[in-house]
Amino acid sequence: MASFGSTKNGGADVATRFGGYGVATAGSTGDATLVNGPWIDRRDFSWAKVSVALRAVLGATNTLSVLGQMQDADNAAGLNAANFGDAVANAVDLTGQSGGSTETGVIEADYDLTMARGWIRFNFTPDLNRANTDTSTAMVMFTLGGGHFHPKTASLEPSYS
Repeated sequence: MASFGSTKNGGADVATRFGGYGVATAGSTGDATLVNGPWIDRRDFSWAKVSVALRAVLGATNTLSVLGQMQDADNAAGLNAANFGDAVANAVDLTGQSGGSTETGVIEADYDLTMARGWIRFNFTPDLNRANTDTSTAMVMFTLGGGHFHPKTASLEPSYS
């Protein structure tokens, strides 16, 4: 494996995977409802950064909170699934400003996968604290690294013609 100093494209040493998507309307569909992410093959990776991108339309002082948990399993069907690592706390992540506002943010959590089984996913629950009009969307992405086979992704070299 190349040393950091000789790496011209560090991005080729990591991979990104889609980890799930959820839409919620306060007091209605998707609010305070568990979103199960898809199972991801992590067998050639030893660490993961989970990023949850958030967007919410909130009334003044209304909030969006998110609770999340990594799981591991024996196969892509989730055989013997169990929680893995620490949960992402159910804290207030976004707060509406005076007059209402559209808020955005990102929650990140890092995981050492050396003791994880071959398949992982991230489950999350968005919770809007008011009813009817507030809405949110959340998308989970995995950045995976620490594998032995390189490159993980194709390198897009710039054209100077």
